[in-house]
Amino acid sequence: MVVISIREQKLRFAELCFPCSTGKAGVGSESGSGRTPLGRFKICSMHGENAPLLTVFRGRIPVGTYPAAAQGQDAILTRILALHGLEPHNANTRSRYIYIHGTNDTHLLGTPASHGCIRLAPQDMLTLYQRVSIGTPVCIE
Repeated sequence: MVVISIREQKLRFAELCFPCSTGKAGVGSESGSGRTPLGRFKICSMHGENAPLLTVFRGRIPVGTYPAAAQGQDAILTRILALHGLEPHNANTRSRYIYIHGTNDTHLLGTPASHGCIRLAPQDMLTLYQRVSIGTPVCIE
């Protein structure tokens, strides 16, 4: 099980422990809130298999590599693990496009800084991606 601690801004899986960033606006499940949902989830899709480490994604489609393809944006890098909420209060997680993904804002890891997603350093994202599969349980607490 992947466990994400909002309080510690850490992601744990088996023996792995990585600094992460969750929602700058705090926790919650409201659409458009920029908040990170709490509770039980599962990985419902995985994107980026065999893509270069710093691949930039838009709409889960690779569009180039960082920094050239980022266009000054808050980039979604390396790999994407899409989440499906398993509880009534977080059932909209998939339609909110809440992911675990790599980030170019690595200097912000360890602090709430995302728009609701869980961000990891690109190399940490690659390591996690190689260890999980569709259906892997996720808990955000």
